[in-house]
Amino acid sequence: MTINSVGILGSGIMGSGIAEVTAKAGIEVILRSRKQETAAAMIAGLDKSLSRQVDKGKLEPAEREQTLALVTATDHIGDLVDCDLIIESVVEDLDVKRALFAELDNVVKPDAILVSNTSTFPVTELAACTSRPDKVCGLHFFNPAPLMALVEVVRPLTASDETIGAAVAFAEKCGKNPVEVSDRAGFIVNALLFPYLNNAVAMLESGTASLEDIDSAMKNGCNFPLGPFALMDLIGLDTTVAIIDALRTEFGDPSYSCHPRLRRMVTAGYLGRKSGRGFYDYSS
Repeated sequence: MTINSVGILGSGIMGSGIAEVTAKAGIEVILRSRKQETAAAMIAGLDKSLSRQVDKGKLEPAEREQTLALVTATDHIGDLVDCDLIIESVVEDLDVKRALFAELDNVVKPDAILVSNTSTFPVTELAACTSRPDKVCGLHFFNPAPLMALVEVVRPLTASDETIGAAVAFAEKCGKNPVEVSDRAGFIVNALLFPYLNNAVAMLESGTASLEDIDSAMKNGCNFPLGPFALMDLIGLDTTVAIIDALRTEFGDPSYSCHPRLRRMVTAGYLGRKSGRGFYDYSS
């Protein structure tokens, strides 16, 4: 099927980033947030992002206007009724996602494809909440979506070849490099990445080196753009804990046990950049 219009649910950085890459591909976007003021703030954030690109000479002013013209915002889920593809990018909470997919199933047109941007949860859990499990799959964009080339296309047992084909074609039209992956917690990247992040915390607690030196070693020794602690602060420590817990639940491997320090930091409200403090202090 041809994707001409996309509905995006979620008012966070991922939702706005996916909206940007979709609109740049010439596809109509409807952003839905639970509050109209939040939805409007997403449009303002998109405008700011595009304006920065114009200032840096990376985008023509006319392209900025064309992209903005393709994006509208709403607080009413019914406005997504005619969208060909719906992308869920809300909080990483399985119960919240289940309820949302059940609601979407009753709102959008029967042939619309429902996808989740979940970074961890099995998509089959969401497909089972709908009457169209063959039209449900995962599209895991990476943060920041306008810059990161990879999209994991997650195939649950129930998805049809047509659905996966449409999801791959959509990702390619957005200028991304899609890879198809089976519906297992963590998919490819997070299943490899988060045990590494968890082990970095264990190394810090054991006194092997300071967090600054561990970050420096992984940047300069492995050519990673960020060290593990700076990366966890960017991801969010609450999200980090949720993903590690989901891996432990899925595979039952003790090596996936979340380090206690991560849980203590989340309890204390040290969530990373979004709270102003994580492993590093961002308050100044």
